[in-house]
Amino acid sequence: QVQLVESGGGLVHAGDSLTLSCAASPYGRPFTTYGAGWFRQAPGKEREFVAFINISPYNTQYSDSVKGRFTISRDDAKKTVYLQMNSLRPEDTAVYYCAAGLAHTIVQKDDARSYDYWGQGTQVTVSS
Repeated sequence: QVQLVESGGGLVHAGDSLTLSCAASPYGRPFTTYGAGWFRQAPGKEREFVAFINISPYNTQYSDSVKGRFTISRDDAKKTVYLQMNSLRPEDTAVYYCAAGLAHTIVQKDDARSYDYWGQGTQVTVSS
């Protein structure tokens, strides 16, 4: 089991950058056994995959809409996952959720159903 708490959201202008953090508190198994992802949900839309990072050697995967602009990373010593967001666009406006699951159980990285644990979300608003 792992508890996740996101932070770093806010209101920015188009073209700005923002970094989200997801602090994990694992129970029983070390954080190094968990894969992690970021999803987002805009008003009236379904939750969509943004990015994923695996355990060491830290393979990553991105949605086409953020590839080249967003970077996911993790610091296992701090038990934290990050999402660096550059060149933000108004269409990036959404609630961003951190998700995690034991690495061997996350079969389809871009499917929310693959993740067992979720944070409460943090709002990102990008004005034009």
